[in-house]
Amino acid sequence: MTTTVVLQNGTLRAEITPGMGGTVTSLRHLPSGAEVLARPPWQGKGGPLPVGAGDEAEWLSRWGGGWPVMFPNAGDACTDGDARHGFHGEGSVTPWEMDRDGAELILTRRYEAVPVVMTRRFTLVGARLDLHETVRAEGACRVVWGQHVTLGGDLLAGPVRVETGARGLRACATYDPAANPLIPGAAGDWPHLSGKAGRVDMSAPPEGAALLACLTDFAGGPWARLARADGSLAVRLDWRADPWPLAWFWVETGGTPEAPWNGQARMIGIEPCSTWPATGLAAARAAGGHVIDLTSGETRHSDLSLTIETPDSKDRGPHAHRRR
Repeated sequence: MTTTVVLQNGTLRAEITPGMGGTVTSLRHLPSGAEVLARPPWQGKGGPLPVGAGDEAEWLSRWGGGWPVMFPNAGDACTDGDARHGFHGEGSVTPWEMDRDGAELILTRRYEAVPVVMTRRFTLVGARLDLHETVRAEGACRVVWGQHVTLGGDLLAGPVRVETGARGLRACATYDPAANPLIPGAAGDWPHLSGKAGRVDMSAPPEGAALLACLTDFAGGPWARLARADGSLAVRLDWRADPWPLAWFWVETGGTPEAPWNGQARMIGIEPCSTWPATGLAAARAAGGHVIDLTSGETRHSDLSLTIETPDSKDRGPHAHRRR
């Protein structure tokens, strides 16, 4: 059984599993009792994988919901030169070393697929969960770097609206299940994309859908907000544009009837990432997508904040979010 580590203050309770991808499996707003991270309609089974998942099915069998890192790959498993990368990257399903520094949880991993040491630092500040990541390259390598932030639970218990600083949108050209309302590869200005039955308003994610798109061209520091339409609950994400200039936007609202989804999943991913398309490092690079080239000795940093907002929250508004 994977050990769960708890970070808690008077407002938030975060549950994190260092032994399985360092995944934030639960994030609960204590005054309201609301859970904001998604849990799939199956139980993750089996232990961690030593070097990553061979394909999406194997990755899903380990994923119990929530928010893992995607590194050094995101999307399909692939081979890039001598490096073999698992689905969504080795870091998402492998064990991490753990330490505590007061109220801060520190996770560290020395990767097998690439010569990189990554440190992830989680801290709670009021109604905000802060994540700071550091990547130190011990040799030259190519990577994709992202966060698989999957929202759900009480946040998606009713209709929702999406707000964002993104000005551009692009539908995935290769993801086209039957419940996808978008024209694959379509591009547009937020919040609209061309759809198979007319224009789709992406600020109001449709029910019964399975779609994948990308938020691009952010004005100022990148951010996105997912809110219950009744105004009772919202989550805002703020992150650093370097190394994450864009965000994958994934909607699964009961649109996938096949196992293990069985038409029962209700979740929305807002996933800051370095790279598009979402097809894995090798295919994205071949398609002209930007990947990160690390030089030996190079150190890179990233920051992401997730803030839970409620009608009586004192942390609402721009003053609540860390400047990027």
